[in-house]
Amino acid sequence: MKRSKQGGLVYSTAAGRMCPGCLRPAPECVCKDRSRLRDGGDGFVRLSRETKGRKGAGVTLVRGLPLADADLTKLSKQLKARCGVGGTVKDGVIELQGDQRDKLKEVLEKEGYKVKLAGG
Repeated sequence: MKRSKQGGLVYSTAAGRMCPGCLRPAPECVCKDRSRLRDGGDGFVRLSRETKGRKGAGVTLVRGLPLADADLTKLSKQLKARCGVGGTVKDGVIELQGDQRDKLKEVLEKEGYKVKLAGG
């Protein structure tokens, strides 16, 4: 069993991932702000390009940002303006139209994130 810095249960082998707010298993969370359940990952922001399910149109995916939903939406808006493209946020992943990995790597590193290019 792991415990968080505040003393709450984070993970249990019996129940899996635990919500730090209500201390219930993640699927049974009753908190209003479920964004805190997002896994921070290994500390790297991963940039990848994907065309699957988009009829050949490529998008750049930004994964691994340890931000709440509201902050993720703000950052998404800034990144879209910086690259001059459209995009969206789905399930904690920022999607930007086109191959924007090089621009995004530069911008995110200036923001203080550790960035890795993932995929081909």
